[in-house]
Amino acid sequence: MRRKYYLEDLPLDAAWQRFQAALDRVEAGRALPAERVSLAEAGGRITAEPFWARLSSPHYHAAAMDGVAVRAAETVGATETTPCQLVIGQQARWIDTGDPLPLEMDAVIMAEHVQTLDDERIEIRAAVAPWHHVRSLGEDMVATELVVPENHRLRPVDLGALAAAGHADVAVYRRPRVAIIPTGAELVTVEAAQTAALQPGAIIEFNSLMLAGQVAEWGGSATRQSPVPDRREVLREAITAAVNEYDIVVVNAGSSAGAEDYTAAVLAELGEVAVHGVAIRPGHPLILAVVQGKPVLGLPGYPVSTVLTAELFLRSLIYRMQGQTAPRRPTVNAIMSRKVLSPMGEDEFLRVTLGQVDDRVVATPLIRGAGIVSSLVRADGLVQIPRFSEGVHAGAPVTVDLLRDPAELASTIVAIGSHDLALDLLASHMRHIVPDARLSSANVGSLGGLMALKRRDAHLAGSHLLDEETGVYNHSFVARLLPDEDILLVNLAYREQGLIVLPDNPQQLHSLADLTHPEVRFVNRQKGSGTRVLLDYHLKQNGLHTEQIAGYDREEFTHMAVAAAVLSGTATVGLGIRAAARALGLAFIPLFKERYDLVVPRRHWESVRLTPLRQTLESDAYREAVAALGGYDVSDMGKLM
Repeated sequence: MRRKYYLEDLPLDAAWQRFQAALDRVEAGRALPAERVSLAEAGGRITAEPFWARLSSPHYHAAAMDGVAVRAAETVGATETTPCQLVIGQQARWIDTGDPLPLEMDAVIMAEHVQTLDDERIEIRAAVAPWHHVRSLGEDMVATELVVPENHRLRPVDLGALAAAGHADVAVYRRPRVAIIPTGAELVTVEAAQTAALQPGAIIEFNSLMLAGQVAEWGGSATRQSPVPDRREVLREAITAAVNEYDIVVVNAGSSAGAEDYTAAVLAELGEVAVHGVAIRPGHPLILAVVQGKPVLGLPGYPVSTVLTAELFLRSLIYRMQGQTAPRRPTVNAIMSRKVLSPMGEDEFLRVTLGQVDDRVVATPLIRGAGIVSSLVRADGLVQIPRFSEGVHAGAPVTVDLLRDPAELASTIVAIGSHDLALDLLASHMRHIVPDARLSSANVGSLGGLMALKRRDAHLAGSHLLDEETGVYNHSFVARLLPDEDILLVNLAYREQGLIVLPDNPQQLHSLADLTHPEVRFVNRQKGSGTRVLLDYHLKQNGLHTEQIAGYDREEFTHMAVAAAVLSGTATVGLGIRAAARALGLAFIPLFKERYDLVVPRRHWESVRLTPLRQTLESDAYREAVAALGGYDVSDMGKLM
């Protein structure tokens, strides 16, 4: 029997409206029933009813200070020159903070303002007004007064107020229970991956970890279920069982139109599929369904698509089931650092890093692949590129939905330029010195970094551009591209560049000339990178032509990506740094030693913002860590070149 599947192309708003209508038809997705919990368990929960004070607070007239309780009328006339004497027990009574005020008294005088004459008499040198230093009954709350309203998220201070008003427990909306069902026979747990080598085709299942964390952050309670293989009946049984027990069911993967993607078909058999396919990127094959009065979401399997579609749809649903509207994330206005082309007809959610450079916030796009989970880790925010806009021009203003605390922008150093593993270490070691310091890096190559400085999009750029005429690194490029800037070249390290090959060097490659052998498949760095410039220089010096090298036009943006290509077998050799080869257990044939500098405008180098970076470059611990990577000479680290 032929499977029936379909993918629509609904606009984002239309998809949510259709899902909403499907939920409303069966009265699903509404606020859950209330449950009573103790105040100790109520933090962060949403009140299901208003709470009124059962008691006044305080419920008696209480002393606000340590001292003596008096009748204010009997202190009239007391001054420094005409002190007043009061009799203990009759006109004054010693009292501590919080003690009930004696019925016949109406004021308290601080102990520091009382002079004891003997066991029976005290002397005061200033009159007091009635109710001076007294917390009168109901000063904080009066019985029957509203303490917290319905649909209120309980904060620590609210819990204290409720206790003071005489409540020991509260009625709150039950947390939405969410079942997360990963699908795919290829999935293995991270625990299993630690005890046995991963086989080709096996994938560590981590989407459910991210989803469960999101659910908890939004106030729900998630249960991660064991992965379900791509078999229709097994998936049907898992969804049916989950719908019977949970408030929301999330099926992760199997939402597209592949040969083993059964989620849409199974949900159509069990209930109503309201939406299958939303015009967003990433996340197009999203499924929104209702089964037995319960919302069921089929989220795409790529991790970025999983997180984004959960943010767009699951988040709102969980808040709604707690009687809340999902809060808007904080936003910031920024300038896009480079041109971004976007597909027509889809709302694209672009991950960006952010940093404040001079008087502007700069947004730098990250790698856009739906499977690049590391881009989520590095992302500071999301830029929504509307349908039919075709993209965003460099320098164009954009609104960024923040994924971090806005205050972090003030301590972020923006580095755009050549990739180096030492920069990754720099970001970590800076936080040893200043815990809230951040280094935001974008890998666009050395020339790209200098152009970013020219546009004033970065605080610094990593560069290792060799001048073919002079043999000197970086100087001529800076002079030509940044003639009007006061620029400093700060050495990060000298590093070895060479051929990265499989262990034991099976093709016995030893020089650039060997790259021209017919059986060699080369992987290159992108145009504008220092490594590409270095390669071209030495090819020219050796009389070699790029057309002779199979794979010369294949580009990667980092040294680690080059090494990964060799390790995976998609290339047999690449040019890169020793540290990248060493990190992946590959062989390295050294060819050149080069200088890698940080190119920094003086106004940034001398700023408070870059203080953590300057201190880190002077740190023995950081120098030792870089040297330990292999292939680095740190003797001039931090030196102005």
